[in-house]
Amino acid sequence: MSIRRTSSVCHVGNIAIGGDNPIRIQSMATTDTNDTEASVAQAKRIIDAGGELVRFTTQGSREAENMKNISARLKADGYSTPLVADVHFTAHTADIAAQYCEKVRINPGNYVDPGRTFKHLEYTDEEYAAELEKIEKKLVPFINICKEHHTAVRIGVNHGSLSDRIMSRYGDTPEGIVESCMEFLRIFRREQFNDVVISIKASNTVVMVTTVRLLVKTMDQENMHYPLHLGVTEAGEGEDGRIKSALGIGALLTEGIGDTIRVSLSEEPECEIPVARKLVDLIPECTRLRAEAEASIQDDTITLCLDAPDWETYQLKAAMAVGALLIDRKATKLQLSVSQQPTADSQMLTSLADAILQAARIKFTKTEYISCPGCGRTLYNLQETIAKIKAATKDLVGLKIGIMGCIVNGPGEMADADYGYVGAGRGKISLYRAKECVLKNIPEEEAVERLLELIHSDRSTNSTN
Repeated sequence: MSIRRTSSVCHVGNIAIGGDNPIRIQSMATTDTNDTEASVAQAKRIIDAGGELVRFTTQGSREAENMKNISARLKADGYSTPLVADVHFTAHTADIAAQYCEKVRINPGNYVDPGRTFKHLEYTDEEYAAELEKIEKKLVPFINICKEHHTAVRIGVNHGSLSDRIMSRYGDTPEGIVESCMEFLRIFRREQFNDVVISIKASNTVVMVTTVRLLVKTMDQENMHYPLHLGVTEAGEGEDGRIKSALGIGALLTEGIGDTIRVSLSEEPECEIPVARKLVDLIPECTRLRAEAEASIQDDTITLCLDAPDWETYQLKAAMAVGALLIDRKATKLQLSVSQQPTADSQMLTSLADAILQAARIKFTKTEYISCPGCGRTLYNLQETIAKIKAATKDLVGLKIGIMGCIVNGPGEMADADYGYVGAGRGKISLYRAKECVLKNIPEEEAVERLLELIHSDRSTNSTN
């Protein structure tokens, strides 16, 4: 079993994250946060499934205020699980949410900086320092509210929502992602506020693992040891979502990195919890298997013989055991076999190996879908839409399609996708070709067909050139 990285402890309501505490499992509600009844019911399903924290989107003051009602209803029904408010774009919303939730997530990419537009900005050192002062002026009052109410904070950096300021100075690099986090973290330390958890997420597993490792190194250099929240954003659903999550999260867990995890699936949020639990339970075995697989590498091939009680566990175990080896390019080929259970034929094993290699960004054998799990900001039926798009595009090998509920991570997280389908408002969808929005505010009922028309038109044009 790996030795877990030593971290400080973050107190979130009645639980503690980090240090010698268990790795905590969490999920995020997809309900409208203004709908108290639906939000309470979904939170109960997440908690009953084993979720130890439940996060809600708080787009504005109204949603933040209603967290008080959601919390009260859950406590009245005997549920004391900590609630987390998820804040983007409006710093004032975080100030309100901190009064009613055990934890508030803020995103450095849009807490003070405007939303990402992919514009290159030029700053002198003095101008850049002035931008950091703006952040501090907004952040310190928020920290004081958190101190008063004993509210924890997650500094949650997403690759898909880095600010133009960070991108302009550091480029689209792990160093830029880490610096986006460290700018905020240094302010928290100066203010002597330590109930902080850090997350750095990306839909690209290689970016996610590489950047979290760099964050750990950078924090250690500055004598910081805050607990880490792990996740692969927009992992998708079904087999692909599970494999991508197991590969990225598992690569770090087998290195002793990670204090709380969320598996982001485009499914009902309570479905995420059993998958996350399996990943945590598999840490000892997959740490051993990782070492054995590395020792067995020959001719650029990892050979792995496993058994598991069921096929899903086998998939998770295989992806988790080889994740770091593939991300580090210790090998670029994978051969899987089964020693006893579960029953699996050669076609299933080959397909799984190909899916793991695709999740590691090594070999692409099918259409790549980058789909978010949905939340209260999603204003269309995400699961139905994913199914329609998959059915129509499943044979387009190598094509990358982003399916996003809203603009928070949408254009950024799917920046390396060929096409994007992004929620733009209630019943409205915008379509992207790479980073460019080519069709805005299309009625939802027309959007899937318009996306397919765009793809087929481009492919027809390209084939004649």
